[in-house]
Amino acid sequence: MQILEKLKPLALLCLRLALGVIFSYSGYRKLFVTTATTLADFGHMGLPPYLAYVAGVLELFGAILLILGLLTRVTALLLAVEMGFVLFKVDIPRSGIYAVPNYQFPLLLCVAAFALATVGAGALSVDAGTFERAGKARPKSKG
Repeated sequence: MQILEKLKPLALLCLRLALGVIFSYSGYRKLFVTTATTLADFGHMGLPPYLAYVAGVLELFGAILLILGLLTRVTALLLAVEMGFVLFKVDIPRSGIYAVPNYQFPLLLCVAAFALATVGAGALSVDAGTFERAGKARPKSKG
């Protein structure tokens, strides 16, 4: 399955782009479109309303970082933690553990972001040229 190994950078790019599009849409809506409704919803869930701004900023700017492949591991981990919080504090208590259709989307986002945090951005990213390369041994030059 060498061909699949060669496709790994492209697969990680696609994963970053998909997560980036989804999180940017969600964050943009929280910050600029449905701000009042989002603040009220957070209050009704028993959460401080200012967390709506925190979630919106994390999602919007985290999405930009994911798309660029910059600080990917940290950003993806923060987004995974946020989605885990949504799952265990909001969705599962509201609908029950067996009502998977009611929380399948946040579950998928949580797991996908966590997977990206564990494997990194891949070769087609800003991280590949900066942070991830710094940890690898450089070949010794002959001389």
